Amino acid sequence: MAETTTIARPYAQAAFELARAENALPVWSEMLNLAAAVAHDAQLAALLGSPRLTRSQIADLFVGVCGTHLTAQGQNFIRLLADNRRLDVLTEIAALFQVLRAEAEGVLEAEMVSAQPVSDAQRAQITAALKTRLNREVTLTVRTDASLLGGAIIRAGDLVIDGSARGKLTKLAVALNR
Repeated sequence: MAETTTIARPYAQAAFELARAENALPVWSEMLNLAAAVAHDAQLAALLGSPRLTRSQIADLFVGVCGTHLTAQGQNFIRLLADNRRLDVLTEIAALFQVLRAEAEGVLEAEMVSAQPVSDAQRAQITAALKTRLNREVTLTVRTDASLLGGAIIRAGDLVIDGSARGKLTKLAVALNR
């Protein structure tokens, strides 16, 4: 995973810089997400790895599958990745691009996993608290996991707030074992 990230980072950075210069972050975001989905397709992945196809043929095939959803710059980016045999890291490139975009737009993706369903009022209150604490716009996704027993876990970037019953029991067990 670390190697894939290392390979993908310069491509994601280049795509981000180009998209920002063109004031086209949403367009590039959509293009990269589509390209990542195409690269993830098992049948196409088998073709992309075929030694019978030249890099140019692979690029043409990939661009053809994406169709009109790619701009001229997007097509050039795909051709560059194909020439360097890096189409297999498109998923990671798209993910890194999204992180760069969110950072540039001052938006942070946060996830809350709770033991019980969360009301809209609770969701709004937690979003407001995170926005105040992190000094950024926060987009909160919520999901339920009954295995938590009670409470919730919030992940926002590097910040993890574990208010789950299971987390508290684990902390208690560690403290008692000291």
